[in-house]
Amino acid sequence: MGSGSRSRKTTAQRHVPCCLEAVLTPESPFFIVLNAASGSGSAEEARTTIQTELEAAGRKHEFFLAEKGSQVSELAQRAAARASAENGAVIAAGGDGTINAVASATLPTGRPLGIIPQGTFNFTTRARGIPSDTAEATRALSSARIVPQQVGTVNDRVFLVNSSVGLYAQLLEDREAYKARYGRYRAVAFWSGLRTLLRDHRQLSLEIEHDGQRERTRTPALFIGNNPLQFEQAGLEKAEAEVEHRRLAAVVVKPLSTWALVMLGLRGALGQLGNDDNVREFPFRHMVVDVARGRRVKVATDGEVTVMSSPLKFGIAPQRLPLLVPAEPRKAE
Repeated sequence: MGSGSRSRKTTAQRHVPCCLEAVLTPESPFFIVLNAASGSGSAEEARTTIQTELEAAGRKHEFFLAEKGSQVSELAQRAAARASAENGAVIAAGGDGTINAVASATLPTGRPLGIIPQGTFNFTTRARGIPSDTAEATRALSSARIVPQQVGTVNDRVFLVNSSVGLYAQLLEDREAYKARYGRYRAVAFWSGLRTLLRDHRQLSLEIEHDGQRERTRTPALFIGNNPLQFEQAGLEKAEAEVEHRRLAAVVVKPLSTWALVMLGLRGALGQLGNDDNVREFPFRHMVVDVARGRRVKVATDGEVTVMSSPLKFGIAPQRLPLLVPAEPRKAE
């Protein structure tokens, strides 16, 4: 490795100002990263709506339009640099994957992050009472307050909602392939998930170390959550409470047959996992997961799947993200 690789720090290692130091004024500009590939609506329509609302509010703004998903990270870095130089805010207009990329770029700067949801599930925004309507979400930014958002980490990546290995990561990968073909709708996501569950699945051999404990386990899926709303909807109340108390929560699925996995997925969709003996949950602040033989493994973070080298180191970023939420937040949907 060259000297650049040795000296590079991860997002979680870099020192940033405390989120409570971030301040916005009516003169603070907004730098908006808009992902044209997110959601089922027109990106041009979303841009027009956002621009109309911000102009009506007298808010200076600049768009960074990503025509392809692969452009989001680079544009997010540029937007975060501008926000840092001009004491502005970075605004993510997209789904959970777009929000993740923009949050990753914004976190080291200490500048506030605003969200205008354009995706399918939008767990981060729904948990914080941010409107799903583009015009309403944009209007809410002008009077928004700043709240600290816990950020999870796995190796050199961050996540606001969840991270996973095994079956859940495969579900996400298949879901994106189906959405690219049939459109970004919840019905498409449900159907692709069912087809994935009906296939045979490989069991992962994991060595897990957390909070001074070490265990070996076989599982089709390990899920790490950082969003109380997602746990609430699955019926995992203990995990929901742990995230509320600034921990991450891990969910381990026991080895199951194909049909048992399908039934488990249905119970999760109905919010009935809390009393299911086939899942085990536990809280942690730091966890190391070693996949058998130290091989590379697919890891999902907020809906995006990448390949990482084992061991996987999960934790909570030392700094929290200054998140813009409505002054009068709505109840999560």
